[in-house]
Amino acid sequence: MAAFLRGSRSVLKKCNSYVDLMLVSCRTMASKTPVGFIGLGNMGTPMAKNLLKNGYPVIATDAFPESCKELQDSGAQILDSPAEVAEKADRIITMLPSSPNVIEVYTGPNGILKKVKKGTLLIDSSTIDPAVSKEMAVAAEKMGAVFMDAPVSGGVGAASLAKLTFLVGGVEEEFNAAQELLTCMGANVVYCGQVGAGQAAKICNIMLLAIGMIGTAETMNLGIRLGLDPKLLAKILNMSSGRCWSSDSYNPVPGVMEGVPSANNYQGGFSATLMAKDLGLAQNTATNTRTPVFLGSLAHQVYRTMCARGYANKDFSSIFQFLREEEGQ
Repeated sequence: MAAFLRGSRSVLKKCNSYVDLMLVSCRTMASKTPVGFIGLGNMGTPMAKNLLKNGYPVIATDAFPESCKELQDSGAQILDSPAEVAEKADRIITMLPSSPNVIEVYTGPNGILKKVKKGTLLIDSSTIDPAVSKEMAVAAEKMGAVFMDAPVSGGVGAASLAKLTFLVGGVEEEFNAAQELLTCMGANVVYCGQVGAGQAAKICNIMLLAIGMIGTAETMNLGIRLGLDPKLLAKILNMSSGRCWSSDSYNPVPGVMEGVPSANNYQGGFSATLMAKDLGLAQNTATNTRTPVFLGSLAHQVYRTMCARGYANKDFSSIFQFLREEEGQ
């Protein structure tokens, strides 16, 4: 009997090893399936590079050919149009600046949907109007493809370190397939509901971020005007009830933190232009739903003013510099 049990355990162990080998083999085969990536800006390039690092061959394109060089040097195949990418990949991620860009890339003359294969999974990580996400989902469904919105939170630093948060909207049955790719680029992948729900969550988060950054910049500026050392003030805020992400992880005052845009003349990061665009989305949805957003509306006005005053391409934390310049007028 003991010999039989030992023999059974041996057989079971071999079976388990065989199953493990099969799972590894399946994962290896999956990793050899090319992934399309469209939109190689400040966010898209590091995201696509993380797919390469995880063993996924990447087929990519961008409206500006010069944006493709870094990814090409990392081993990606570069094509001329979204339609060509759709011919070669059945999983495609898009990372684009605005709603019009998304509409063009998906439905334009050389768009994805001109050549998309049935069953293709389309994941859009752009931050756009939830209504546009829903329109793209309908258009994709007509072509036999599946569209999901998956905007991100975290910025360029998190994109480089694969620590983004993805907020996913779409058919729940497809979430696992999307998660397989998104976990290569992010630390958190959250299912938010049907198509458009990811965008809704992102818009709410970005509005709070803008309000928090303006509040942090104003607070730091006031403290400095009162004679406080900025590093000391930041330390006090971060151990007190005023603590927030803008104060402890992305401080807008030069010299307080290393590795953030304020330490590099506000270069890189998330531009004031994109912040103004995203706050415009929040404003539109608030208007459409008759939701009062007093501070959200004011934040939108502040960032639009900043863009008009020459801050368009600087990181959104340059609100601190903008406030300092306002003092001199």
